[in-house]
Amino acid sequence: MALLQQADQRDLAESGQELHRFVSELYPICRSITGNGIRQTLSLIQKRIPLQIVEVASGTPVFDWTVPKEWNIRDAYIKDARGNRVVDFQKSTLHVLNYSTPVHATMSLSELKPHLFTLRDHPDWIPYRTSYYKPEWGFCLSHNQMLALADGNYEVCIDSTLEDGHLAYGEYYLPGRSSDEILISVHACHPSLANDNLSGLAVATSLAQILAGQDLRYSYRFLFVPGTIGAITWLARNRETACRIRHGLVLTCVGDAGGFHYKKSRRGDAEIDRATAHVLRHCGEAFEVLDFTPYGYDERQYCSPGFNLAVGCLMRSVWGTFPEYHTSADNVEFVRPQALAASLRVCTSIFDVLENNYRYRNLSPYGEPQLGKRNLYRATGGDGIGVEINARLWVLNFSDGEHSLLDIAERSGLSFAAIRNAAEILREGGLLARVPGAEA
Repeated sequence: MALLQQADQRDLAESGQELHRFVSELYPICRSITGNGIRQTLSLIQKRIPLQIVEVASGTPVFDWTVPKEWNIRDAYIKDARGNRVVDFQKSTLHVLNYSTPVHATMSLSELKPHLFTLRDHPDWIPYRTSYYKPEWGFCLSHNQMLALADGNYEVCIDSTLEDGHLAYGEYYLPGRSSDEILISVHACHPSLANDNLSGLAVATSLAQILAGQDLRYSYRFLFVPGTIGAITWLARNRETACRIRHGLVLTCVGDAGGFHYKKSRRGDAEIDRATAHVLRHCGEAFEVLDFTPYGYDERQYCSPGFNLAVGCLMRSVWGTFPEYHTSADNVEFVRPQALAASLRVCTSIFDVLENNYRYRNLSPYGEPQLGKRNLYRATGGDGIGVEINARLWVLNFSDGEHSLLDIAERSGLSFAAIRNAAEILREGGLLARVPGAEA
């Protein structure tokens, strides 16, 4: 199976536009780690793939954490003395400190200011701030908006609820020939942030659509979870079966114009680490491979020492390193259709490696077999062997039952696709046999 070929059958520009439309559809929703915003998001994903939505009650212990109370918000504003909304949640979901407790009061500007969050360095942008686990209320606004506030009294309203309810997450399982799993996990809890959140949701949903109905070696599990608490909740509920996860990717920030970055799993040399690094070397874009650190996205939960799963994180620009991160500038214009499409293509290439990374045995290992009599060599010699013949010779030489196709691709410097195609041609020509039951 060649997943990349499946993805390439669709025009790349059309694919990017489709992904961007989905990002734009999801963008206005006020998401959080619980509440109706994340449910609405999951229901839109559910229209594209048969997502199972799981609800876990507030107060449920999940390892060292507890599922929090459910937060929902209907409206929020700051009104001046004339009744004008000078800060309006209806214009941006970022205007409210996420998880704010309800408030309705009149107060002076000096009383209000400790509850206002701005960005001095980017005075026209609204910051994204949260207070999930400490009861607090507040507003986020541009620094210029705050400077424009005159002395006087203001009506402050956050029409929210924080009460016992549920944490919701989405799960989609695609069975393969093996019960060993590949995990694709994305956080689904940020409000109107297009790159950090929605780009991963869109690409993961499209990946699930591409994989559905194919003859898969591995089983695939897609998780759309609220950050940190969602992954911890899923792990707590699946503690005994999480060991089936052989490979995993957390997807985030995959829609901007930056080069690719891959943060390795805690193991550092897992097959997913090698496969991703190999694909990035041949993707035609700038890239960097980063060592694991215990801070970031949900890879740190899957890689926690009690599980130590082989899960890395694929990004373009790294979270926290681009100015637009966690601000209103991370909008639908910041996300590029062509970048989304290229990220999808890289993901399909990674899974193509994992799906096809078998070991083979050369059935004619004594000397180099004669390829010409099998029509596996070019008709005339003397002008170089070319990529196809070079790949066949590499595969024949290292197919000793010990080296996987990825081993051969890494050593030869050739793309995995070239090595895989060579192996298939040699197998059809009677020169190779797949080693039964041999995992890479």
